[in-house]
Formats: sequence, structure tokens, C-alpha cells
Amino acid sequence: MTYRVCFVCTGNICRSPMAEAVFHARVADAGLDDLVEADSAGTGGWHEGEGADPRTVAVLAENGYDLDHTARQFQQSWFSRLDLVVALDAGHLRALRRLAPTARDAAKVRLLRSYDPAADGDDLDVPDPYYGGQDGFEECLEMVEAASTGVLAAVREQVEGRAA
Repeated sequence: MTYRVCFVCTGNICRSPMAEAVFHARVADAGLDDLVEADSAGTGGWHEGEGADPRTVAVLAENGYDLDHTARQFQQSWFSRLDLVVALDAGHLRALRRLAPTARDAAKVRLLRSYDPAADGDDLDVPDPYYGGQDGFEECLEMVEAASTGVLAAVREQVEGRAA
């Protein structure tokens, strides 16, 4: 049975596609690509049908990540097929939990940086780099990479638990 993860930010062109690309690489490196699927979406539909922000694509490529992406808006009906919904900031977390049709679905929503043991527990947001410069995208990638190791560990534990 496939374990499904969706990363969610605002418009699905910067942070969440970046998290998706990094997590895909972690899953492949761990040899779990047959057991784990990941994608991304936005809380809003402003950029639906567009590719990722060129600065996201550039930062990912400079760091060895591939990304084939088309933006889309998260749909309430997806909760039933997802095992984990990873929000990139507290605003996304609140919006997704409000959207969740059941308490069980709301419990599937977690903040990305909650998986980074070095992150400050008072501020777990990945800042939106959209209105800034290239350095904001690089900072975003650093935060995503740091948390992705923890996300992978949590997902691996769930996947191995299903196999037992």
C-alpha cells in the first residue's frame, strides 16, 4: 500500500514544490520510491496551471534537484487518499485543518519544520520567498532540506509499520 504525502503552501509555485522535489530525492535515495508518493498544492488557486517560480527551479537545479511541476489548489476531497499533509507555515496549517472534513483528517496536517529538531519551536514557518530575492529561495531550500530528513524518518516508520 502506497503512503501518500502532499506539501502545501500558498500558491504552489515556491515553497511546496521545493519541498516536494527535495522529499522526492530523499525517498529515492532511501529506496522507497515504490512505497511513497509525494506531490504538492496550494491553499489558493491563483497560480493553477503554471509552472514553479523560475527562482525555485534555479535554486533546486543548482543543488542537484529535479522538478517537473504544475501548480494546483488543494482540494478537501484529497484528505481521504492522503496519509500526511505537510504545511509550510502556520497559516497553511490552520487553513488545512479548517478544510479537513474530520478530526482524523485534521490530524494528518503537520508543519514541515516540526520535523527539524534544530528548528525554533516558537517559529516553525518557512518564510515565503516570493517577494524577495534569490537569497530567500536559498534560505527556503536550507529549511526544507533540514526538515526533509525528519519527514522521511517519520514516513519510513509508518511505511515499515504497515509492512509489519
